[in-house]
Amino acid sequence: MMSDLPAPQDDYDDPGYYEIRIKGHLDQRWAKRFEGLVITLEANGNTLLSGTAVDQAALHGWLRKVRDLGMPLISVTRTPPVSQQDIRKLNDT
Repeated sequence: MMSDLPAPQDDYDDPGYYEIRIKGHLDQRWAKRFEGLVITLEANGNTLLSGTAVDQAALHGWLRKVRDLGMPLISVTRTPPVSQQDIRKLNDT
């Protein structure tokens, strides 16, 4: 049986703003490895990496770097951009 409803149009392969939270503070010497991401050391001892990924391949590249560091991954969240600069980045791609 076919549905008359249109298929959902997921935009997960479009650019998106992501927040990646990892357990522990990421030392500043690793900042270059995560170039393009904002690194926030949180008061609770975690690190928040945030930025715009052009596609899922870029997101998985960041996650691979986190894995390679051996730091436990707490969460990955796709969120609306938090600044006008991030909105411009999304519109430019």
